Amino acid sequence: MAGIGRMNIGQGFDAHRFAPDGSGRELWVAGLKWDGQGEGIEGDSDGDVAAHALIDALLSAARLGDIGTLFGVGSDSAGAGQHGLPMLEHTVAHLRAHGVEPSSASVVVIGNRPKIGKRRAEAEAALSRAVGCPVSVTATTTDRMGFTGSGEGIAAIANALVGFRPR
Repeated sequence: MAGIGRMNIGQGFDAHRFAPDGSGRELWVAGLKWDGQGEGIEGDSDGDVAAHALIDALLSAARLGDIGTLFGVGSDSAGAGQHGLPMLEHTVAHLRAHGVEPSSASVVVIGNRPKIGKRRAEAEAALSRAVGCPVSVTATTTDRMGFTGSGEGIAAIANALVGFRPR
């Protein structure tokens, strides 16, 4: 990362409810479509909690607001109908336009499904390509506690390290 000065870390969080049975929503998490894992996630976009938490972590580290600041909120927002990876790519372009370069990131998916472990390398590769730096992906459950443990929804927490190019 030649030419990078000050480094900042940021954190992001996202949570969504699973769509009701029969909704036809596709399940997208960590930039991947998860067929055969049940209904998708409710939201104006694809509801990819891992991508959304990572967007917030990147924007937080860059001191450029949050996902709502960049994409807006609601069914008529710029993020409505979008998938997580193109949103991440747009976020990184926004950071770079402000002299900020992603350096490293991690995401923890919290929920009973999908089972991340079998596709962890694929998820890490997809997110890393979109962000332009290494992204690690881990997962956990809450031992049947709360909305993620009951299967009502899914959440993610992300951290990102960014560097600022001297001006």
